[in-house]
Amino acid sequence: MLLEGKKIILGITGSIAAYKAAMLCRLLVKEGAEVRVVMTPLAKQFITPLTMATLSKHPILVEFFNPENGEWNSHVSLGEWADMLLIAPATANTLAKMTTGIADNLLLTTYLSARAKVAVAPAMDLDMYKHITTQQNLTTLAERGVAIIEPTSGELASGLVGKGRMAEPEEIVAQVATLLNEKKKSLAGKRFIVTAGATIEPIDPVRYITNHSSGKMGYAIAEVLAKRGAEVRLISGRTALACPKGVERIDVLSAEDMYNAAIKEWKAADGGVMCAAVADYTPESVADHKLKKSDDDLTIKLRRTKDIAKELGANKGNRVLVGFALETDNELSNAEGKLQRKNFNFVVLNSLRDSGAGFRGDTNKITIVEHSERTEYPLLAKSEVAAIIADKIESLF
Repeated sequence: MLLEGKKIILGITGSIAAYKAAMLCRLLVKEGAEVRVVMTPLAKQFITPLTMATLSKHPILVEFFNPENGEWNSHVSLGEWADMLLIAPATANTLAKMTTGIADNLLLTTYLSARAKVAVAPAMDLDMYKHITTQQNLTTLAERGVAIIEPTSGELASGLVGKGRMAEPEEIVAQVATLLNEKKKSLAGKRFIVTAGATIEPIDPVRYITNHSSGKMGYAIAEVLAKRGAEVRLISGRTALACPKGVERIDVLSAEDMYNAAIKEWKAADGGVMCAAVADYTPESVADHKLKKSDDDLTIKLRRTKDIAKELGANKGNRVLVGFALETDNELSNAEGKLQRKNFNFVVLNSLRDSGAGFRGDTNKITIVEHSERTEYPLLAKSEVAAIIADKIESLF
């Protein structure tokens, strides 16, 4: 889905093209976006709030507060929540107010509070669109960073034929996806290594020691870093997962293999995320034949594996290094110890005590542990957790 996990405010103004907002909302939701609709009072004359509430699956916001109970609709909170404010249709009146900073309805105050990307899809009659005032307003908004989704030519509500028709919903969704993808190129020029999955420590040609890691968390992190423009080397233990698009995967088996690959790739990296479940111990010797079952007990002597994260941390310099801590007890103190010992910038802590967190699942519940701060997050999809980690990495650059 083009917009999976994205939060979009859809602003609807008083234009006959408001009927297209129904299909636009449906397509945004279909592509995975969470959509909240803000309508101007006049927009209700063209399309009903009930229609938009049904399609967006959320109540529609029009007024600054609910007159029945005084509940406040905070434009500030809306502006902070969204990844994009999309105003479609955008009338000449609304464009003019955006240019001059007039804030006489909830949609306009939300625009003035928005920290996200803003896009408008103009819709008006031919002469209104061509008018020098409208053209100057569009130029001014574009110079301020507002994306203009150009109207098309065709038959207009007045009966005239010319430019002024709001772009079709499919085209608007495509442009929104492009704009949001451009926003994610914030790590262009950076190179990362990400370790993921479980290592395999052979006992004999048949048997080995491993763990339950599926690699899903590490693969999600590699994917989001690549989507944000980074060059990513994914050093992966055995997994059934497909390599994320735009990521170069380096397949390894043992902890020794992963250590050698990580040391090599770290030389040219700007940062690293140590997400793999690396074996702490490996058999001291590997039998060259299958060990046959007998009536006696079998003792396997294990030796300590090389500490990949500690080695990278000792040679970190000004680079960013992120670690993971999966714990069953004394979670926070263990994560804090790892943070110090391995010279991480921060540690992502999760606990096997938390339902939905840990191995193999599609969700995770994490706490980001820094030297001076602890930030706990609710249970989220691993793709959302990966985005949080990527945001934290970006802030360190």
